[in-house]
Amino acid sequence: MRLLMPVIDAHRRPRGPYSMGAALLRHLVPAAPPELVAAHDIEIRAAAPDLAGRVPARRVTLDAALPDEERILVPAPRRTLRLANGIAEFVRDAVRPGAALAVCNGAHADPTDTELLDVMTRRVPPGTLTIMIYADGPEPPADERTPDDLWPLVDRCMREGFLPAAVELGQLGLARTEPGEALWWPFAQRTATALGGLGRVREARALWHRVRAASQDPVVHAAAAYGTAMLDARHPDPARRDLGRARRWINEAIAISGLLPDPLERAFKLGFDRNGLALIELRHGRLEAALSLVESAVELAGELGERHPLHRMVLLTNRAQLLAALGRAKEALEDYAAAVAIDPAFPDTYLERGNLLFGLGRTEEALADYERAMRAGPPLPEAYYNRAELRTVRGDVEGALADLGTVIELDPSCLDAYINRAGLLAASERDEEARADVTAGLARAPGNPHLLTVLGQLETAAGRFEEAGAALDLAVEHAPELAAAWGNRGVLRHATGDVEGAVADLTRAIELDRQPDLYANRAVALRALGRIAEAEADDRRAARSS
Repeated sequence: MRLLMPVIDAHRRPRGPYSMGAALLRHLVPAAPPELVAAHDIEIRAAAPDLAGRVPARRVTLDAALPDEERILVPAPRRTLRLANGIAEFVRDAVRPGAALAVCNGAHADPTDTELLDVMTRRVPPGTLTIMIYADGPEPPADERTPDDLWPLVDRCMREGFLPAAVELGQLGLARTEPGEALWWPFAQRTATALGGLGRVREARALWHRVRAASQDPVVHAAAAYGTAMLDARHPDPARRDLGRARRWINEAIAISGLLPDPLERAFKLGFDRNGLALIELRHGRLEAALSLVESAVELAGELGERHPLHRMVLLTNRAQLLAALGRAKEALEDYAAAVAIDPAFPDTYLERGNLLFGLGRTEEALADYERAMRAGPPLPEAYYNRAELRTVRGDVEGALADLGTVIELDPSCLDAYINRAGLLAASERDEEARADVTAGLARAPGNPHLLTVLGQLETAAGRFEEAGAALDLAVEHAPELAAAWGNRGVLRHATGDVEGAVADLTRAIELDRQPDLYANRAVALRALGRIAEAEADDRRAARSS
């Protein structure tokens, strides 16, 4: 075993995100095949911006060419997982087998490097690269960077979605500036936004309040009101959203933005805020009200000329989502097409349009959009997951299993991928493989009713009826609206001689989801009870539904 390169110091000070990743890429990229480098241009340039001169940008989204005030999108925290998977694939293919990588100061690494090391350890075979991580190492010098030194780093972190580093560096910048100084507000805005994106709501809210106390600038107050509103409107836990409070703050933002003297700034800010209010209306289930607000924002965006194209793209996408939810699919597809025309390299639009097309039964077009989303950037688990669902509907079980395997490899926390793959494997009578997925899924989510349902199915097939009953009873208890749990328990009851119970369970399953196999199974049970006419009726229903 040979050491690939000298020991890498992963301490996040002073280089910040991907201190380890960038050092590794600087070593590997110069000797890597050009086509391999090109295939991972986004990941390499994001982790090691100093390699930009050596790695041409092949897949470029619109925001790369926009001025700072027009870059309105903050990448989701999960973007770093996509980057890590892309870098791991590059490393796997670029390293000559039998190498070793030594990393020190692992305990002080930025979360981007911690995640990358985890993904590389999982996805790069140890025979290709053995990874040795040491918790400690040399302590770097004290951080004495000036606000001007820190600002480009904070800005980069927000553009790339390195949110923990944006918070850490932004707080350092705030500590080294005073309210009223040129960089204080940019540091505050980026830090509060990053805190919100990480779910650190209390800290974000406190910083927005601090901003309001420190500034009399109406633009700052409008932005702070909007940011505070979104902490509630976007909270991932619906039980913790205070939509009334969110509405009060967004109304304040709208009131301020509507008074801004510059007409272009007013049109942009007011449209931005109305789009935020539309989200609150959507959370209330008032789709028409949300649509009206987004349409007013689109009209305002028309006053901006060629400026703010990304803002227009977001508004068109949001309007498309609302139109689709209201059943106006043709108009929704027109908006998606307009959004794609603005930025053909943005993967999310393809993913959303693909979902709409899939729901409309236009599977070839949906498949094309999912695959465009895959090509547009680093590995995207959601695109593979959605393609797996499409392939399942089309009867391509092997293709669906392959896609779900990719999802699990890219994101082992994706519970739905285990559920769906276990179900497909069980339906294919690959019971041991299905059981492995059920076990892995239940380790992540004990008591998950979908996994318990598959477990009950597997235990029934194995003749372990007591274990099957325990699993299916729990599934029905945890999810009384899950038709598959009732249906599988009906099959179990028939197998154990409780035919009346089987009919009752299968009847409840049919009430929830009129699937042909449920009718067919109930017909068998009814026939065993001598209820021939009812059994024949179920046979006819099963034949019509299949």
